[in-house]
Amino acid sequence: MKKKLTHAGLALLVLFALLQLTNPERTNPPVKSDLIETLHPPEPVATSLVSACYDCHSHQTKWPWYAHLAPASWLVVNDVNEGRKNLNLSEWPAADPKQAVRRLDAMSEKIGNGVMPPAKYTLLHANARLTDSQRKAMTDWLDAQSDQLIPPAK
Repeated sequence: MKKKLTHAGLALLVLFALLQLTNPERTNPPVKSDLIETLHPPEPVATSLVSACYDCHSHQTKWPWYAHLAPASWLVVNDVNEGRKNLNLSEWPAADPKQAVRRLDAMSEKIGNGVMPPAKYTLLHANARLTDSQRKAMTDWLDAQSDQLIPPAK
């Protein structure tokens, strides 16, 4: 019995080592037009954006140690790729106010409703957990920026 457990353990170790050959590429392409550099939010809002949003929604991802180990790497890289596809703060549409307003409004809604950042992210990243006051400061600033770019119709 002890011999079978040893063989099973070795087989699992070999399988784990082979899985490491399947790690996806972790990329941080060049930043084109950064939200923070473009819109200059107040420091507390900028800090909250970086800690709660930038790892998944920018080209400035800080890849944690487990993003280098399969199968966790598959999940992390997929989440970052999906996050960038849905909203990329490193490709901010500074020249397109209507597009910027749509993004600002969507961010305000998701942050205000507590949808973002997702619980599976904040579980491992305590600094991404937003307090009610941080959420309010972020949504107030996002809404003000949106109104500034395209004032609401009266």
